[in-house]
Amino acid sequence: MRKPDPCVLVIFGASGDLTARKLIPALYEMRAIGALPEHFKVLGVSRREKTDDAWRAELAASVQQHAKRWDAERWAEFAKCIHYFAGDAAQTAMYSGLEERLRKFDEESNTHGNRLFYLSVGPELYESIVQRIEDAALVTEGKRWCSINSSERSWQRIIIEKPFGHDEQSAASLNRTLGRVFEEEDIYRIDHYLGKEVVQAMLVLRFANTIFEPVWNHRYIDHVQVTAVETVGVGNRTAFFDSTGAIRDMIQSHLLQIFAFVAMEPPTAITAEDIRAEKIKAVRAIRPTTPETVATHGVLGQYGKSADEDAYVDLPGVAKGSTTETYAAIKLHVDNWRWAGTPFYFRTGKHMAKKCTEIVVQFKPPAANLFPGIPHQSGKVLGNRLVIEIAPFQQTRLRFESKVPGTPLSIASVEMQADFDKQFGVEALEAYGPLLIDAMRGDQSLYKHRIEVESGWAAVMPFLDSSSATIRKSIASNYAPGSWGPAAADEMMARDGRAWHNE
Repeated sequence: MRKPDPCVLVIFGASGDLTARKLIPALYEMRAIGALPEHFKVLGVSRREKTDDAWRAELAASVQQHAKRWDAERWAEFAKCIHYFAGDAAQTAMYSGLEERLRKFDEESNTHGNRLFYLSVGPELYESIVQRIEDAALVTEGKRWCSINSSERSWQRIIIEKPFGHDEQSAASLNRTLGRVFEEEDIYRIDHYLGKEVVQAMLVLRFANTIFEPVWNHRYIDHVQVTAVETVGVGNRTAFFDSTGAIRDMIQSHLLQIFAFVAMEPPTAITAEDIRAEKIKAVRAIRPTTPETVATHGVLGQYGKSADEDAYVDLPGVAKGSTTETYAAIKLHVDNWRWAGTPFYFRTGKHMAKKCTEIVVQFKPPAANLFPGIPHQSGKVLGNRLVIEIAPFQQTRLRFESKVPGTPLSIASVEMQADFDKQFGVEALEAYGPLLIDAMRGDQSLYKHRIEVESGWAAVMPFLDSSSATIRKSIASNYAPGSWGPAAADEMMARDGRAWHNE
């Protein structure tokens, strides 16, 4: 793969949790495997006054805790490229000093005028910071030759964290603001789930194996489930969560991105442009949910009191009478030739029975039962089932029917399992690492296009706006912590003759 270009990664909101727990440990791992460019700098921007050495010391403690392996000598070498700049990113006055610091990096470290801006700040600051970047003339893409090699132009790119907007209208507004300052090819809407190995492996599973693609359609697949659930509650994130909820936090972002890889058509080639083009088509093909069908296509819930935590509605920071969902299950359809009539079920929740992120592809049972009256472990011949587990383990399991050894004839379901950690003997990298390298290389394969984002919001808005009033009426404490969620979610599946995969 092409080595990333020399550049400066400018992290706005550098004192935040994301930088210490994820970004810097990920970059440390990337340096350890030789993936970072030779000429590279990190410039953290935050309001707190501190020196480069003080920030490096803080980050060293965090990297020891969160990186896969710690090596003091390796860290000391990597820390030389880490720097700090104190300033309020929302104030115009800061940017002249920031520009001067960046220019010095170009002169002293051969970073070629290339900048990768990372907005690790509250979403309410996104648009103002983008505007300040433009006002300070920090975006010179196509306007200035780099200072080192006169045959190359410098580039400036921006990475935007989720949540990307609060609803369809705010997402479109943010996209317009970004589009006035950056070209679409320079805007990187990050979703760290797309940095996970198993999600990327979907492309290989589907398109490098003849046995899957011919049956990857409505004729053979009964339905698909995309689940991401946790055993923990909201904890101390009540202020954020109560204004966000499970749908905004997980389904609109992470789960719809996973869905796009499951549902997309084969790309012409494995390039960013071709992959994104097919993902866009898949998300845009989601059938709009009408207000009349919201009640039958969605279930929302809040967890009740447990032994070690109050019910969600009683937590400090949660608005009185809040109807923000800590659990959501929704059903969507895709109106295209491949998926016509095949439902996709999405489920996410806090305080659930287990921690799990997975894709379940449930195939239809055989068209004719050739084994009537033959004993079966489950009572009947079952359809094949492919489970792609993303967390906590990275593995793929395929269920099929088999004769039980011995006589007389009887049938049981068996499972083949591919455990990627055991098979390849490599520890998975922090998901942010490869994504940051891709942004430095100008590869948007695993980043979201503006149309994907806005189409994703359009798909979930009926479960968030006034249309969802009916399914929010009885939301308070409607499922017990440690359970699989509200009983209404099981009833929704039962009406369709299906059941959640709760194994």
